[in-house]
Amino acid sequence: MFESLAERLDSVFHKLRGKGVLREEDVDAALRELRRALLEADVHFSVAKAFVASVREKAVGEEILKGLNPAEVVVGIVHRELVNLMGGGRVALDHRTTPVSTIMLVGLQGSGKTSFSAKLAGLLRKKGRRPQLVGADVYRPAAMDQLEVLGRELDLPVHVDRNERDVVRIAEAGRTQARQELRDTLIVDTAGRLHLDEDLMAELERLNDALAPDEILLVVDAMTGQEAVKVATEFSRRLPLTGVLLSKLDGDARGGAALSVRSVTGLPIKYVGTGETVRDIEPFHPDRMAGRILGMGDVLSLVEKVHEEHDLAEAAALEKRMRKQGLTLEDFLVQLQKLRKMGPLGKIMELIPGAGKMAAGAGEIDEREVGRTQAIIQSMTRKERLKPEILNGSRRKRIAKGSGTSVQEVNRLLRQFSEMQKMMKTLSRFQKSGRVPADLMRNLGKGIRR
Repeated sequence: MFESLAERLDSVFHKLRGKGVLREEDVDAALRELRRALLEADVHFSVAKAFVASVREKAVGEEILKGLNPAEVVVGIVHRELVNLMGGGRVALDHRTTPVSTIMLVGLQGSGKTSFSAKLAGLLRKKGRRPQLVGADVYRPAAMDQLEVLGRELDLPVHVDRNERDVVRIAEAGRTQARQELRDTLIVDTAGRLHLDEDLMAELERLNDALAPDEILLVVDAMTGQEAVKVATEFSRRLPLTGVLLSKLDGDARGGAALSVRSVTGLPIKYVGTGETVRDIEPFHPDRMAGRILGMGDVLSLVEKVHEEHDLAEAAALEKRMRKQGLTLEDFLVQLQKLRKMGPLGKIMELIPGAGKMAAGAGEIDEREVGRTQAIIQSMTRKERLKPEILNGSRRKRIAKGSGTSVQEVNRLLRQFSEMQKMMKTLSRFQKSGRVPADLMRNLGKGIRR
């Protein structure tokens, strides 16, 4: 996400860090590089021009010239301007209408409307709402099928009618069903076209008139850059759009759409799609996104992911049990599965300050290793997970065959697990006594120095 833009900006700031005192010509040189970086990221020309002018106005004042660390001051100014550029603050969804609040998703064909409809429904259910999906795309043959498959995956109701061609009737029937089943949110997946045309817009206007939705959200493909901004501008001329959903942001190395949409159209970005599964959706926080672009990480989003996937009371109970009985492979498997639910390791590392550059390499290698480890443990019986000491040679061969790995890999996992158990017992013992052994401290010191 934003990889190429982040690298270019890091290069700009690296040059500034070598300056003891920052002169006006240094600022001008850096801003020329900044402007070039934004344009290469497919940021709209007018947005890039205004952004650089705003940064320059703040960067050449008394504050920057007298700062003890001028490069960091410039980074701070760029961060604040990026936040302002992307909207300043989080804009939540509007749920005013009762008993059923209606959200209509619009956009071009291929932008990701159908999958985003499901992602949004899944997210809203986590927040305590009772959503229902409606398939109002009668032109793309697989649209209703896709929505039904996603609905089953989420265990959410989906209203479709393959015998009806009037999308208004389909949507109204869906709303009636939602009321009857005491659903409080209706998410309508509409049709798209390969390009904007009169028939599409007229149909969407009819839907808007009939449903009077609380939200009309435009789904745009983040990877299309300035084209996404153009699409948003055209749709907003015909429909009272309330916000933008950026799909495929995980594949957007440039960032042009995310940085331009709000400034050009005035529409807030409300959510972003960060992967292919129904879980890959995040609320859009301009300050957090600016932090990611500048390599500062996104600790708040990481904390939210951890809270979302881990029951704190359950974690406390696990810790207490482990102190008494030790860690078992059963416990280890549960924690591995929760880690994988949080997403690919590469994505998690992107949220950690300073770890973004390591994310690309770790994402592929470590993910495969975690998968192999999980397969090995899952190939064991529950008794074997609780008492790995009973794993003799024949059992290990069976586990290797069942997991598609080798006996050597099974042996390596068991050795590593044994070492982990010993370390945890040592730490637990000395935690109770309130002191840490000298040799452990020395090893920790060596690790820190390395």
